[in-house]
Amino acid sequence: MNAHSRWKRGLYALGRFILRLLFRVEVRGMEHYHTAGERVLILPNHVSLLDPALVALFLPEPPLFAVNLFVARAWSWTRPFLALMRVWPMDPTNPFAMKGLIAELKGGGRCVVFPEGRITTTGGLMKIYDGAALLADKTGATLLPLRIEGAQFSRASYLAGKFPLRWFPKITLSFLPPRSIEIPKEARSRKRRELARTFLSDLMREAAYWTADHRKTLFQAFLEARDLYGRGRVAAVDATRKKVNYVQLAAASLALGKLFVPKTRAGENVGLLLPGGVATVALLLGLSRFGRVSAMLNYTAGAKNILACSAAARVKTVVTSRRFVEAGKFGSLVKALEEDGLEIVWLEDFAKFSALAKIAARLKARFMSASATAGDPDAPALTLFTSGSEGAPKGVVLSHANIIANRNQLVSSIDFAPSDVVMNAMPMFHVFGCVVGALMPLLTGIKTFYYPTPLHYRLIPQIAYDIDATVVFGTDTFLYGYARNAHPYDFYRARYVFAGAEKLRDRTRQLWEEKFGIRIIEGYGATETSILSANTALSFRVGAVGRLMPGVDWRVEPVPGIEEGGRFFVKGANVMLGYLKADRPGVLQPPDNGWYDTGDIIHVDEYGFLTIKGRAKRFAKIGGEMLSLTALEEEIERLWPGVGHAMTAVQDERKGERLILVTEKQDAARDELHEYMKGLGYVEASIPKKILTVPKLPLLGSGKTDYPAVMELVNQ
Repeated sequence: MNAHSRWKRGLYALGRFILRLLFRVEVRGMEHYHTAGERVLILPNHVSLLDPALVALFLPEPPLFAVNLFVARAWSWTRPFLALMRVWPMDPTNPFAMKGLIAELKGGGRCVVFPEGRITTTGGLMKIYDGAALLADKTGATLLPLRIEGAQFSRASYLAGKFPLRWFPKITLSFLPPRSIEIPKEARSRKRRELARTFLSDLMREAAYWTADHRKTLFQAFLEARDLYGRGRVAAVDATRKKVNYVQLAAASLALGKLFVPKTRAGENVGLLLPGGVATVALLLGLSRFGRVSAMLNYTAGAKNILACSAAARVKTVVTSRRFVEAGKFGSLVKALEEDGLEIVWLEDFAKFSALAKIAARLKARFMSASATAGDPDAPALTLFTSGSEGAPKGVVLSHANIIANRNQLVSSIDFAPSDVVMNAMPMFHVFGCVVGALMPLLTGIKTFYYPTPLHYRLIPQIAYDIDATVVFGTDTFLYGYARNAHPYDFYRARYVFAGAEKLRDRTRQLWEEKFGIRIIEGYGATETSILSANTALSFRVGAVGRLMPGVDWRVEPVPGIEEGGRFFVKGANVMLGYLKADRPGVLQPPDNGWYDTGDIIHVDEYGFLTIKGRAKRFAKIGGEMLSLTALEEEIERLWPGVGHAMTAVQDERKGERLILVTEKQDAARDELHEYMKGLGYVEASIPKKILTVPKLPLLGSGKTDYPAVMELVNQ
């Protein structure tokens, strides 16, 4: 070994020593690096100025570095390290400038390229440049994802004001299993580049998801968020306008949860008949800390459905609030639950603590380590209930790991940041309001405003304005109501408005774009899976519900009579533990081999975008043709906008089924509808034979149409 080589190796060793000393750098998955092959493209995410030095110093051998000409200037302080590396300057905006690098890499060796081409300014994934995609496609190299985690919290990141920064956060480098790019051979030119970009984007999202640990309990993840984002950071605010930080929320959770230990058994479902608010979140966390399961009861469902849910989940105790019951006029509902044998616990009467108990809870909340709360991540943490939109409701049991996995999927796909402020008026008995709107922000360092009802269409936009909300969750029904009643400036700070639970209608999308200049982000999920897919700022298509979250396997099974799409099945860490049904109360019934049948007819295009064609149960077979009732409703909405419509099918001896339209349009005329549908090319079988007008379509608490109730109207 010559003197130059010894000097170079010595500098590398010194650099590794300094970074390990300051940042406690840990390298994982090195076996993937060694088995990747001879021609390898290493793909790190880019979160700080430290990244090139980290990658260069902690690889077993110096690679070729493809350096962005524009970003290289920002790396000036790392030039001593760059001078020791093989560097290939490139312009990521010019794919043709890559020819020399492509030829170099085809000859063998390992090359590092940052697909984003720049340091993130959002904390999430930035766009993938054509140059990186072209390099991956043209060289046929093995792709080796490398996830850099922790450096985004350092002073060397570009996230000041968005993330809480520290001088020396712990940094982890994680290699993931090598992959080969998968693009159809027949794809050409522009389409090929688009598919390559999509593939690399998915690879980067998967790296973010798979390196985030979801094998932990909910309370453990909450305490980790306390440590990561700051004990004094505001975690939650509700209609009382009292701000609660992480320590205060943890103290309330510990105190409330402990009260239920002598009253309930480990693993028991405890019914929560409560609105969204700090107390509800604290109770949910506290019950999970002590091994109890929060069963979120839908107070809009009526006594009959709530009793059916309670029986299926073997709920014996229901926690509610006198103030909530009085305000919502739920006195008769609570009386019916008591008469059926359920014990009602009034939160105001039960949650009384001595000064000593408060001090003890506060000290534990501040100093308890997250590892001390470790438990079984696969144990039940939450029981939600299906909406009952197509039959009797079922209990859906979600584990700690299910919830945290979905949180990790969301933050790997969407650039949520601790600087965000969430406005969540969605009810916590709904998965959108509970897992996505309440727990996801809490575990991500985001302040959340909980409002007890989504129905205050005039007040909620004003609150969003007052709190400077940057993220808003809602359904199509609720978002349309907010937009109609809001001032054009009420959502001036909103950068993301998410719609879920029901189809986003064109009228709602257009109203938000025209009035606020905001593009609504539509997603897709289920109580059994939480969020499965979503449009994002990086990947958006009108009419689609986005692309699947990382870590979700899927398949489409053909359905006779349906040419495009099929019945959609999914599997992943976010999929529920199983159902609790009335036929076997308290007995968990898991999905078949982990695969959940969504019951939806979905088409997945070549870019991975999902388009919902309708519920399998909401297709009618008339004269041998399969008709989507959802699609027909959408067409009628275009003819008669601004009112609700529900298409139903009833048995017909001659044609199998016949269509009946239930509508809020009081002067709906079949002749007008017939002429409109014929003009669009619809066959006679697609046009309802009867129109039934009603003052108001029955709705569920989530804003969805209550189709069983609609059928009761039809059958009267």
